[in-house]
Amino acid sequence: MGTVVSFDVRGGDPDAVRSALDEAVAGLHRVDEVFSTYRDASQVSRLARGEITLDDCDPEVAEVLELGAEAERSSGGWFSTSYAGSVDPTGVVKGWSVERAARSLAGVPGVTGVSVNGGGDVQLLGTPGPRRPWRVGVADPLRPGGLAAVVSAAGLDELAVATSGTAERGAHIVDPRTGRSAVTDLVAVTVTAPRLTWADCWATAAFAMGSREGLAWLESLPDVEALLITAGDEVRCTGGLAARLG
Repeated sequence: MGTVVSFDVRGGDPDAVRSALDEAVAGLHRVDEVFSTYRDASQVSRLARGEITLDDCDPEVAEVLELGAEAERSSGGWFSTSYAGSVDPTGVVKGWSVERAARSLAGVPGVTGVSVNGGGDVQLLGTPGPRRPWRVGVADPLRPGGLAAVVSAAGLDELAVATSGTAERGAHIVDPRTGRSAVTDLVAVTVTAPRLTWADCWATAAFAMGSREGLAWLESLPDVEALLITAGDEVRCTGGLAARLG
């Protein structure tokens, strides 16, 4: 998927954890083979060209496309699984696959905590130790090497942190209304939610909306908090974000 995925697993039998890690890594590579729009032979590429139907694809393709359709409905069309008239679930698949990998590892007997980081988007489950919450640093998009905030999972069994913006990959987020790069006043949107699948989708959609509409929409979503940073170095956040910092 053009990024690095890192794993932090606490507890469990070492051999069982190693086996589960091998399966998780193999699963992520399989996701890339099936969903990559950069691979001509991937199922998604072939589906986009009309060479195969959805019924010919792995069941996960239909699952991801339905998640994308739900994200499109929830965001009023600001999120989309199509690009230039072709199917493109790129905006869903990374968060979904990283969350799936984290949950598979959390199911290993004896495992007490899991953190899976896919290119800066993180799914946290359980805890890293007694009375120790997972904590995630949010990179400052305007000050390389600095942190804009630190998110804590204290008191939660699961928390995801996802960021969309221009600092790392440039203007890669598309405005579904125009089919061109989204032009907004934002440089980054970080979203926290229980599931990385949705945190990733919501961060992308809110970035395309811009700070005013994006913040209002994120405030309306249950169990979601967010930090928005504008090109003018203004920081805006949802009302409950302070409880997630530390």
